[in-house]
Amino acid sequence: MNFELFITWNPSPEFGPFRWYGLCWLVGLALAYFIVKRLYKEQKIKDELFDPLFIYCFIGILAGARLGHCIFYEPDHFLTSVKGLVEMFIPIRFLADGGWKFIGYQGLASHGGTLGLIIALWLYVRKTKLSIWTVLDNIAIATGSTACFIRLGNLMNSEIIGKVTDVPWAFVFEKVDGLPRHPGQLYEAIAYGILFVIMWTIYKKNRSNTQSSAVNYQSSAFNAQRSALTVGSGWYFGFCLTYIFTFRFFIEYTKEIQEAFEATLPIDMGQILSIPFIIIGVVCMLRAKKTA
Repeated sequence: MNFELFITWNPSPEFGPFRWYGLCWLVGLALAYFIVKRLYKEQKIKDELFDPLFIYCFIGILAGARLGHCIFYEPDHFLTSVKGLVEMFIPIRFLADGGWKFIGYQGLASHGGTLGLIIALWLYVRKTKLSIWTVLDNIAIATGSTACFIRLGNLMNSEIIGKVTDVPWAFVFEKVDGLPRHPGQLYEAIAYGILFVIMWTIYKKNRSNTQSSAVNYQSSAFNAQRSALTVGSGWYFGFCLTYIFTFRFFIEYTKEIQEAFEATLPIDMGQILSIPFIIIGVVCMLRAKKTA
């Protein structure tokens, strides 16, 4: 291979006082915050109903992503001892000499984060009495922007790397092994950025039909005028799940397995976990069309 053709990738993990990964997460969450705040304002949802949403989402995503990684990718470590269970919830690693060190939450799984977010939003709507479909659709519209920056954070960390390849755009991750590999993180970041553009464009073209008060989503007046592409139908949520996890299923073929046990599976864990979300997404889209 002629390594001069490839992109050498060895960025510093830090940007001034920040770490790139944490900074990308912060930017992604901030974008989602302002996007959903604008959506709530346009839909005339009260400010006090928006205020707790960010806390629910942050805790749900973080807890779900962490537990998802521990349960699905490293069950032998985290679920077989008391120390493992402690490490699952507290960002430390016990050492062989009896001590411990702070390591942060190094394992975060997007499938678990999605499930944690859905559970958090269910708790949120129980408290606020908003329509679950309205909330899910609004979050779905903003999801692409956040997911894009999270994957850029993975790229800056040289993690979730792709398989060795000779394509001209291959990245040589010097922190990993110096071999040219598919930049799987960049593929996903681009795909999720495109998702946001698609979702926002569709929303803008159909927002005139959006319910002026999401609390009254079940009203007959609204049902008479809403369409499958109206926020509150569940279409945006369904499309978001279908798009993301269908892409995730196929992009896994360009990525290295994350844990050794996946080598014995016909498809890797990321693909296995994507299938239920794809099915849920398709069902939600069909439901939106049927009830329009």
